[in-house]
Amino acid sequence: MMNKKADLQSTIQAFLYLLPMMAIVFIFIIFPIIKSIDMSFYTEYNIFTGIVEQRGWENYQQIFKDPQFYKALKNTGLYVLCVVPSSLAISLLIAVLLNQIPWVKGLFRTIYFLPFVTSTVAISIVWSWLFHSQYGLINYFLSWFGIDAINWLNSSQMAMPAVIIMAIWKGLGFNILLLLVGLGNIDESYYRAAKVDGANAWQRFFRITLPLLRPTIFLLTVVSVINGFKVFDEVFALFNGRPGPAGSATTLVYYLYRKFYEQYDYGMAAATGMVLFGIVLIITLIQYFGNRYFEKRGG
Repeated sequence: MMNKKADLQSTIQAFLYLLPMMAIVFIFIIFPIIKSIDMSFYTEYNIFTGIVEQRGWENYQQIFKDPQFYKALKNTGLYVLCVVPSSLAISLLIAVLLNQIPWVKGLFRTIYFLPFVTSTVAISIVWSWLFHSQYGLINYFLSWFGIDAINWLNSSQMAMPAVIIMAIWKGLGFNILLLLVGLGNIDESYYRAAKVDGANAWQRFFRITLPLLRPTIFLLTVVSVINGFKVFDEVFALFNGRPGPAGSATTLVYYLYRKFYEQYDYGMAAATGMVLFGIVLIITLIQYFGNRYFEKRGG
C-alpha cells in the first residue's frame, strides 16, 4: 500500500511539473492546429462578429481548381529539390574540409553560422545588391567568362533561381555546424584501421564517413525539407513584398499569405495550410520509413 501511495504521489508530482509546459503547448500549438482545421471549412464567415454561417468542402475544391495554387506548388517543389540536396552537398564538402584542419574549425564554424542567425531582411538587402543587373558583383564575375548581365530580380525566368541561390548560401551555416558535430563523433580508430587495410581517401569517405553520418544527414534532410516548404521570408524580402515579377516566385506559404492578409479569404488560407501540412507530413513519413528501410538493409 505504501508503495502504491508513493507511486501515486510521484505521478501527481510529475504531472504538476509538466502542467505549465503542457498548457503552453496546448495554447500555442495544439489549439491553433485544431482551429486551423476548423477554419479550413469556413465558407461563410463574418470577421466582425466571429460567426461562422456555413461550413463545407468548397475551399479545398477551389484550391485544387486554382492555377495559382499549382504554380505555387511547382515553385515550392523546385525550391526544395534545388536547395536541399545542393545545400547538404556543399555543407558536407565544407564540413569535411574544415574537419581536416582543427585549428581553424572554430573560427570558420562561427563565420559560416553567421548567415543563419542574421535577419533574412538584412541578407536579402545584401543579395539584392549582389543581384543588381548593372552593378551587382554576380554579373561582374559572370562577365569574366563572357556571360551577359542577367536581370535576376526583374525577370520572371530568373526570380526563382535568385531565391534558390540565396537560400543555399543562407542555409549552409546550420548544416555545417551539425555535420561538424557528427564528424567529431566518429571514432578515429575506424580511419586508422581503414588506412592499415589500404583504403584511400574516397573509400574512407564512402565506407566510413557517409554511413556514420547517416543519422545527421537524415535529420538535416527532414528539417531542410520542412523549412523548404515553409519558404516565405526570402521571397518577401528579396522582392520588396512582392512574389517576384508577375508572381513568378510565388510559393505555397506566399499563396497562403495573399489569401489571408490581402484577400481576407480565411477559409482558403486555412485550407492551403492544411494541404501544405499534409504534403510535408507525407514527405516526412516517406523519409522516415525510407531511412528505417536502409538502416535495416545496412544492418
